[in-house]
Amino acid sequence: MRELWADIILYFQSNMDVYLIMLQRHVSISLRVLVISILIGCPMGILCAMCKKQRKWIVGSFQLLRIIPSLAVLVLSIRFLGIGMGPAITALTFLAVPPILMNTVAGLDEVPFFMLETAKGMGMTPLQVWLKVRLPLAFPLMLAGVKTAMVEIVASTTIAALVGAGGLGQIIFQGLSVRRTDLLVIGGISVAALSLTAVFLLDLLDRFLQRYKRL
Repeated sequence: MRELWADIILYFQSNMDVYLIMLQRHVSISLRVLVISILIGCPMGILCAMCKKQRKWIVGSFQLLRIIPSLAVLVLSIRFLGIGMGPAITALTFLAVPPILMNTVAGLDEVPFFMLETAKGMGMTPLQVWLKVRLPLAFPLMLAGVKTAMVEIVASTTIAALVGAGGLGQIIFQGLSVRRTDLLVIGGISVAALSLTAVFLLDLLDRFLQRYKRL
């Protein structure tokens, strides 16, 4: 164990600059995928809530995409997008959209009908009902979907290293190739810590936006 910790300390002493670049790349890819997934998942979830006849086709299509392994999507994307960040973002987006979509649908469905009717009775327009009642009440479940997606994104961004996009996956794959436990530990702990940090920050955002509940 002492030898392992000595190797870890030596790695950071010799490669801190490289490590920070990989960390920054990992965060950059994860955030881009999250933003793209939210821009796709939330509007599609709202569309499902508005057009229930088309819901099963929309939800079914995205659920089908989710069961396709990210690595398979990554390999197929290389043919059209080349190597680098493009195929990595594409593969991770397929993974991240479904939980955001499903939680958006669930959140909107769970808004009590009487509250929507009360809002209409108060003279609110349909747009105001959505913006001031339905979306705010659905927000906690929507954010839960974003948290789930973020954890999956951060953990799965390690595959980006396979196509030259960088990230903390470089440390893990390097450790596997040369059989170095210290690199595997550094990469694994770094990804886990990044996932926990992302969830913590989203929890803070949730508390800030819903601070009225504590008043």
